Amino acid sequence: MLNLLSAIGLAGLCFVAWLGSEDRRIVSWNTILWGIGLQLVVGGIVFGIGSDVVVWVNDLLNVLLDASEAGARFLFGGGSSHFVPDPNRSPGPGVAGRWLVRTLGDPYVSVPGDRLGPDNLNPGFILAFRSLPQVIFFSGLVSLLYRLNIIQPIIKVFAKVFRRTLRISGAESLAGAANIFVGIESAIAIKPFLPNMSRSELCAVLTSCFGSIASSVLALYAGLLRPTFPTITGHLVSASIMTIPACFVLSKLLVPETTVPETFGQIPEEKEDPSKEKPNPVDSLIIGALDGVKMAVGIAAVIIGILGLVALVNEFFNFLTQLPGVFGDVFAVVTLENLLGAIFLPLTFLTGVSLPIPFTDAFEENWQVLWESSVIIGRRLFETNIPPYISLAELARAGVLTPRALLIVSYVLCGFTHFASYGIFVGGLANLVPSRRSDISALGFKALWAATLATLMTGCIAGLFFTGNADSILGIPAP
Repeated sequence: MLNLLSAIGLAGLCFVAWLGSEDRRIVSWNTILWGIGLQLVVGGIVFGIGSDVVVWVNDLLNVLLDASEAGARFLFGGGSSHFVPDPNRSPGPGVAGRWLVRTLGDPYVSVPGDRLGPDNLNPGFILAFRSLPQVIFFSGLVSLLYRLNIIQPIIKVFAKVFRRTLRISGAESLAGAANIFVGIESAIAIKPFLPNMSRSELCAVLTSCFGSIASSVLALYAGLLRPTFPTITGHLVSASIMTIPACFVLSKLLVPETTVPETFGQIPEEKEDPSKEKPNPVDSLIIGALDGVKMAVGIAAVIIGILGLVALVNEFFNFLTQLPGVFGDVFAVVTLENLLGAIFLPLTFLTGVSLPIPFTDAFEENWQVLWESSVIIGRRLFETNIPPYISLAELARAGVLTPRALLIVSYVLCGFTHFASYGIFVGGLANLVPSRRSDISALGFKALWAATLATLMTGCIAGLFFTGNADSILGIPAP
């Protein structure tokens, strides 16, 4: 029943987007059917025939995540940055992990008393001294891989698949493919074509920015859930890939294409300035790391500012509980988190996290799972992804959420669909093409809404393929 509900949710989310369409008479059925089809193909690989590949990718990336801690441990954890064996830790059972251990040695740095595990999940310590430094490392690593021309061929493969199957323009295909690896930087590759893009193309580019996550923050999100969800890193990668087709489906429903795009039928080549000297690989690593510092500081600043504002709003609601009579009783349960949970409840229900059937023995338990999942998803809108991911890990570890809910919500949270990123993406794209500033500003909230629905659609795909085998999918024994 839950898997069927997730399948119905795919159609339901498309219907919700169609209701807000600028022109309901125009429906690109090819984009819708192929977009959902691509998600189903990736889902079938991730949860079926390619599950071992996901484990391999997960273990490989986890080795990188743990290696990224070397610099942070040198600064904050005891002054040693050498990779020394630790008999109490291992990179996992996968082939990649075992191969790298034989080749490079155990990647974990032994610092007594400094262990990330289910019993010491301290958000302040993780964010300040473990996850934020990983953002810096991965930003530098991605910059180096770009300089070595390793990522670009992969992006072109994805772009060609999106263009040929979804029948969209080459420019928006390239931007969407690049968003699997980077953030607003993906728009730089199509900068020459931005001035002449249609409104539908601009909305699709913005939606793909909101809907996926950059590689530089993948480490941050993975680090928060790894103690509870050991294979989360591989699943975050699959979620990023699956969400891009969903972004195109829902953005084209909201803002249908009414013209023939300039780059329709071709993938544009990124033009390089011959007069501009390329940095050497070491410089690229350093420049990327410095950009990562800005990103880490920005993340910390946003969390401090947003969470403080949320606490202030909740204090106001707490003050209203002192009103006499029924008014005080009503505001006793009113918080910003609960309001957002109520707003997102119908959409969360469509993902199939739980099915509370009235007058059954499991109604209260299933309702609790549905409500807590909806609150976590709703909180992302204001609080960014980080506090919700922390709450998701804590509730799953406490047994409040089922393995199914843990999987689906972790997929839904994989995206920049929050107000804090609105200024980054809308402002960043407008700065690249000032002549289209008014169109971009007008499309900003439409793109944010489309991306929110896209991440929920990705959660539906995860729910559709979840068979209850938490051991193989999540890497943990089922309760």
